[in-house]
Amino acid sequence: MIAHPGGSRRVLMKGNEAIAEAAIQAGCDAYFGYPITPQAELLEWMARRMPEEGRAFIQAESELGAINMGLGAAATGARVLVSSSSPGISLMAEGMSYMAGSEVPIVLINVMRGGPGLGSIQPSQSDYFQAVKGHGHGDYRVPVFAPSSIGEAMELIATAFEVAERYRTPVMLLADGILGQAMEPVDLRFRRPERIEAAWALTGADGRPPRVVRSLHLVPEDLEEHNLHLQEKFRAVAEHEVRWAGEQLEDAELVIVAYGTAARVARTAIARARADGLKVGLFRPISLWPFPSALLAALAERVRGMLVVELSAGQMVEDVRLAVEGRVPIAFDGRTGGMVPSPDEVVEALRELDTTGLAARRSRRARRRQPGPVSGPEHTHERTPLAASESGHEALSIFGDDAWMPLWYTSPVPSRRGGKR
Repeated sequence: MIAHPGGSRRVLMKGNEAIAEAAIQAGCDAYFGYPITPQAELLEWMARRMPEEGRAFIQAESELGAINMGLGAAATGARVLVSSSSPGISLMAEGMSYMAGSEVPIVLINVMRGGPGLGSIQPSQSDYFQAVKGHGHGDYRVPVFAPSSIGEAMELIATAFEVAERYRTPVMLLADGILGQAMEPVDLRFRRPERIEAAWALTGADGRPPRVVRSLHLVPEDLEEHNLHLQEKFRAVAEHEVRWAGEQLEDAELVIVAYGTAARVARTAIARARADGLKVGLFRPISLWPFPSALLAALAERVRGMLVVELSAGQMVEDVRLAVEGRVPIAFDGRTGGMVPSPDEVVEALRELDTTGLAARRSRRARRRQPGPVSGPEHTHERTPLAASESGHEALSIFGDDAWMPLWYTSPVPSRRGGKR
């Protein structure tokens, strides 16, 4: 237990366990899952704590069983959580499409690992496409939230349940393996969203007309009408549920766009770049869908270039390019297979962007429009997205010189550009 000025108390918790406890405190009625690294501790925590609270816990026979059990429980109006990691999430795609089609609220956590295929158990962000482009079949979208600290993940769990029930939709929390396995001091501060009366839920028809929860509509006109209704709902989500955070954007000439662990690496890189005279800021999407496209487009009107940093071969970078629409040069820096970009690599990529982006920016400066707003309480997450450093290490980066690192990362590993780092 850690005591802080003002009497607040903090505890050191592993990401998976903190997320699980946050779900319990948010009022999760039932959990279904299947063991897979790097999210196994989440399931283990729920296995102990849910029975203590008198709530339902089932380790299913497979990911297919887990997601369909979740569908059945959520159809009764229960607050349901399901979790897995990348290959397991793939197996759940059909069930997610059924839940989106039948408008059943549920929260699904993906603690991402390297791929494709079985890949590895190391961290990755290569499931971005899978998460934000639909996951399963059919014309549907689900809100996707991406925390970059354990404390923020705990806050977003409550938000995820809230949004799921407000819009009757599945919601995904997308975290990389580092976030699940890391340990950080967190405030034991929880939020339990108010329950919304589920007039659609299957609670037994004694004394009332029966209800039907389904995704099957065999009459084409009926299915089209249902799809139009869903699209209207998705437009409402896109209008009201955009979340993002920015740091040092006021005077920034270059901007790093990153989420999750990549954003934490970026914070250290930004501190080093600014020490060398480069004015760099951070734009961090918290909602990956709906993506904060309008805010990025406005920001692009007054910077020279953007660098997208991901633990992937480049996926979110496509949405950044779509948002910016050629206003500024977009560069990319990423690692795959469980590798993580170092802050120095990111700084090197920033220098390259600074060199190539200047001329392109000067050539179009004459037709630059007035910049739009890029900040404001209506666009930001309610709480501070990344807590101040407890130990004083650089920018709270888990890849700072004296910060926590996963054991597998402490040995020298080959750089993409040769040599050791």
